[in-house]
Amino acid sequence: MSNNRIINRRSVRPIPELNMGYSTDAVRYSKEDHVISGYFPKTNSVKAMAIKKVNNTLCGLLLCAIFISAISYYFVVASEIKLNEYSRETTILNVENAELQNKLDKLKSFNNVDLTMQKNNLLHRPEKVIEATEVATPNINKKSVSPNIKPKAWSIGY
Repeated sequence: MSNNRIINRRSVRPIPELNMGYSTDAVRYSKEDHVISGYFPKTNSVKAMAIKKVNNTLCGLLLCAIFISAISYYFVVASEIKLNEYSRETTILNVENAELQNKLDKLKSFNNVDLTMQKNNLLHRPEKVIEATEVATPNINKKSVSPNIKPKAWSIGY
């Protein structure tokens, strides 16, 4: 049977089930004469298997890189949140520090005045009272206001 068509070994006619969907030329030009009839999966070449292994390895590495970058992103975001918290706390402490510094400066100035007063003894009672005699002064002419002029009454409000 040197015929290149798929045929039933018991009969000489071609098997119509195997030839369905194919032209008779495709069946006629098959490469080998099959000894066993049936569907057998095509064997993969070494090149196809190597490409598949490389693709699977690269996919695994890509998934690892995505996983590592997701974890890194989580830690970066957590660190940024913590830094924002510290920044707010620092700002609040700086404002409180400025207020306390103003109060301290005010108290220091009061303390400085108090120390100066204590050093100079300005607040002690005098030991001796000095009495002054009355000085004669010439008469000062007072301007008389005419009774026709009324004092200006300022209005308050509307």
